Amino acid sequence: MNQRYYSLDVFRGATVALMILVNNPGSWAHIYSPLEHATWHGCTPTDLVFPFFLFAVGNAMAFVMPRFEQAGAGVFWKKVIKRTLLIFLIGLFLNWSPFVKWDGDHIVFKSWDAVRILGVLQRIALCYFFASIIVFYGKTKGAFVIGGILLLLYWFICNWLGAPGDPYSLQGYFGTQFDKNILGEAHMYRGEGLAFDPEGLGSLMAPVVQVILGFMVGQYIQQKGKSYEMLSNLFVAGVVLIFAGFCWDMVFPINKKIWTSSYVLYTTGLAMLTIGILIYLVEFKAVKGAWSRFFDVFGKNPLFIFVLSGFLPRVLAMFRWVDHLDEAGKKVYTSPFPWFYNHICKDIASDLRVGSLVYALVTIAFYWLIVYMLDKRKIYIKV
Repeated sequence: MNQRYYSLDVFRGATVALMILVNNPGSWAHIYSPLEHATWHGCTPTDLVFPFFLFAVGNAMAFVMPRFEQAGAGVFWKKVIKRTLLIFLIGLFLNWSPFVKWDGDHIVFKSWDAVRILGVLQRIALCYFFASIIVFYGKTKGAFVIGGILLLLYWFICNWLGAPGDPYSLQGYFGTQFDKNILGEAHMYRGEGLAFDPEGLGSLMAPVVQVILGFMVGQYIQQKGKSYEMLSNLFVAGVVLIFAGFCWDMVFPINKKIWTSSYVLYTTGLAMLTIGILIYLVEFKAVKGAWSRFFDVFGKNPLFIFVLSGFLPRVLAMFRWVDHLDEAGKKVYTSPFPWFYNHICKDIASDLRVGSLVYALVTIAFYWLIVYMLDKRKIYIKV
C-alpha cells in the first residue's frame, strides 16, 4: 500500500503540460486539428486532456483517503471544504483577473456583471468535492454503484429534459437552460456563439464519476502492487471501458462539451491504458530520464503553473504599445505575448499553424523553466 508510483507523477505532470499547450496557441485561427476540440460530438486528442486530469485527481485521492478515514469525519470535512473553496475561488479570481481592462485609451474596472462564474478550476473543485464525499461515505463498492447510477441518471435526464428528438445538440441540451436559470447568461461562456457553458452545472454528474473511477484505479494499483497481474488487469479493464464507451456512443454520443456518460467511459479507458503503459515503462523497465523529468516537475506544482499560465497573459496584456497603424490609420496595439507571436513565431513558415505551434511549445518551455526552478528550490505550492 505504501509503494511510490513515479509513473503517476509523470502522468499528472504530462496532463498539466498538455492543458497549458492546448490553451496557449499563437493563434486560435491556426491550429493543427489534433490540438482542437471536437466541434461537437466526437473526441480529439485535446478532448482527452481534461478528463485525464480529473482521473489523476481521483488517483491522488486514493493515496490520501486512508488518512482521512483514520482522522475521522471532522478532519475530512474541514480539509475537503477548504480545498474545494480555495480551488473554486482561485478559478473565479482567474476569470475576473486582472480586474481592469482597456476601453479605448482608458483603463476601466472589469465589472462583475460580465464575469464567467464557472471554468476548468471550478469544475475540478466541484468534482473533487462530490467525489470525495461519495468515496468517503460509500467506500469503494458504494462509490462504484453510485457512479454507475449517476452515469445512467445523467443519460435519463438528458433525454427527459432535452429537446424531443434532439436532446444532445447545442440547442436541445437541457443543461443550457438549466445553467441560464442558475448562473444567468451574462456569467456563462460564449465560445459557441451563444450562452453555453461546457463546465456548467448541468453536466456535473458525469465528471464526478471520472474522479471516482480515477480513485478506484489508484486504489487498485496500490492494493495489487507492482505486479504483472495488476498491469494486465488494468489493460483489460481499460479496453473493456473503451469498448463500452463506443457501444454507448451509438445512443448517447461521446461529447466533451456536454460531458456525456459514454465520454466518461471512453476517456477513462484510455487513461487506464496510458497509465498502464507508463507504469510498465517507468516502474517495470526503469525507462526514465529527461522526458520523465520534464513532465514530473509540472506535476509537482500543477495548480500553481496552470493558474499562472492563465493569469500572466491577462496581466501582461495591460502593458501595451502601438504596433502599427491599420489601413484606416487607426492605432493597432500589441502586448508582450502577442508581439512575440506576430514578430517572432508567425512567419517561421508559410503554414501559419507551424508558427502557432512553435509559440505554444515556447510557452510550455517558459512555464517548465519556472516549475523547474521551483523544484530545484524545493518550493511546492499546494492547496
